Amino acid sequence: MPSKRKAISPASKPESSSASRKSKRLATKPDPVVAAPADSDFEESEPVLSTKKKSTRRTAEKEVVDSQSKRQAVENSGPFVAEKAEPDPDPEVEDCALESDFVEEVDETEHGTLKKSLAVSPSKRKPKRSEKVKDEECVLSGEPVPDAEARQRWPHRYNKGKANGTKSLNGQDDADQQLQAKCHFTQASVDGQIYYLEDDAHVKAADGEEDYICKIVEFFEAVDGMQYFTAQWFYRAKDTVIKSHDQFIDKKRVFLSEIKDDNPIDCLVIKLKIVPVPSNATLQFKENAKSNCDFYYDMMYLLPYSSFLSLPPDSTSPVSSSSTISSDTDAGEVKEHNLEKKLLDLYSGCGAMSTGLCLGANSNGVKLVTKWAVDLNRFACDSLRLNHPGTQVRNEYASDFLSLLKEWVQLCSSFSLVKSNVPPHPHLKVTDEVEEDENDDESEDSGDDKKGEIFEVEEILEVCYGDPNAVKKPGLYFKVRWQGYGPEEDTWEPIDGLSECPKKIREFVTKGFKANLLPLPGDVDVICGGPPCQGISGFNRFRNKENPLGDPKNQQLDVFMDIVDFLKPRFVLMENVVDLIKFSNGFLGRYALGRLV
Repeated sequence: MPSKRKAISPASKPESSSASRKSKRLATKPDPVVAAPADSDFEESEPVLSTKKKSTRRTAEKEVVDSQSKRQAVENSGPFVAEKAEPDPDPEVEDCALESDFVEEVDETEHGTLKKSLAVSPSKRKPKRSEKVKDEECVLSGEPVPDAEARQRWPHRYNKGKANGTKSLNGQDDADQQLQAKCHFTQASVDGQIYYLEDDAHVKAADGEEDYICKIVEFFEAVDGMQYFTAQWFYRAKDTVIKSHDQFIDKKRVFLSEIKDDNPIDCLVIKLKIVPVPSNATLQFKENAKSNCDFYYDMMYLLPYSSFLSLPPDSTSPVSSSSTISSDTDAGEVKEHNLEKKLLDLYSGCGAMSTGLCLGANSNGVKLVTKWAVDLNRFACDSLRLNHPGTQVRNEYASDFLSLLKEWVQLCSSFSLVKSNVPPHPHLKVTDEVEEDENDDESEDSGDDKKGEIFEVEEILEVCYGDPNAVKKPGLYFKVRWQGYGPEEDTWEPIDGLSECPKKIREFVTKGFKANLLPLPGDVDVICGGPPCQGISGFNRFRNKENPLGDPKNQQLDVFMDIVDFLKPRFVLMENVVDLIKFSNGFLGRYALGRLV
């Protein structure tokens, strides 16, 4: 027989269905009740009174996720098993529990009836606020919205044929999203502060949690006389799928969601200033916006899909374009569409991923070209060069490639090829005396008999970062063709050994800059790649579950993200095994997403 629970309190009349729905809207998830021996004595303690009701955001999130899960199950012709919902708290039982400080649970069994006394935590009680306090501090204010306008803007609130509660896809009462309204308002007064529609605010969360963040999109009085606001929720990074990897995200940065639900107006805590920052805004605009707000957002978070999206076009139009002429905008879009898009393929192998991406993009009218590729396997690089002659293929470690990119920016900055805040390369002596090299030829030749043969640099052929001479001295090296010697005598020389040849280095860097020998930040449109998965794969029986990034086999994931962060491409495609989001509770997948966002 199922257990029955009753309160030790004076008899009261059964609650109506309307009161039941009201209780569900106002109460959060019931606290777990801890069983104790039947003869235990309980001491009454003073209840902690809360002046703010708690938000129902967690309930709204669960309904959205469960609805999405059921839709996916139906599409896959499979069963959907919803989590067992905990019973809604009985408001009358709660009131009685405050007076008696305990309830009795009656278990009916085949051998009789067993009673157990159950403690109620005084710190979790949420007594109702008095009507006097509620009227003075938390009321909808101003004139109601005209009935015709309200019905046009919020038609779902005026469906007379529908009850307050309807069944959602997960089989639970979906009362929060179907409350029927008596009238709507455009403002509310809470604790002496006026809130308007589209204002941003903190909303009271559960004890021990940070207050929630929302945008107010609706004020209304329900048919039962209760006063509500509809919140469209913002999420902090730690509240998204990123979870504990929010250290990469600015603490002021939040993500706008599509999740909305209704809450009593006295859940509001304080007004906030949250500004949208389009992804294509200027750096100056972003810095000014961040310094003059409580929070800012530049992306949306889709909870059912754990996805992040850029802001809609209407949010970015005031900043992204200074022209309001449609023909000018369309012409710019067409011009950009016809431009060549550059792709960097990391851990490229023979180039299968980049080749497929380029073929797919070209078939849809986007001219995507693989300009650079990096892989450690020499034979794979040879194959890629043969099949893609126009691609700059580099046979080196990805970490060395990243170091080379940083050195390349310094070299280009040293010769004023790019505008950058990066200082000139420390091993280059770039002065007005660079052109004097030719005038020194005669003086150098005159000293041959005393100092022996002097080697003259004819041309610099290549550049790399690493240890090409295997002397355990990694650094920046140039491949040099010597005057009077053939290709078989070419050598790799460190940059500090060529400090007296700034003219030759300038010629090489200028030529490489014009030929896009190496990408600079902002040059790459697409980065694709699949970091090695040996430390992630389920076939590895010695995976480091406690600290996945501490495994050297997983360091390439960090390198991949560092390259993305340095080059700042428009699009990134990272491929890996499914254990990326399964191993160690998705640690590496969450880490990657935190770095990308």
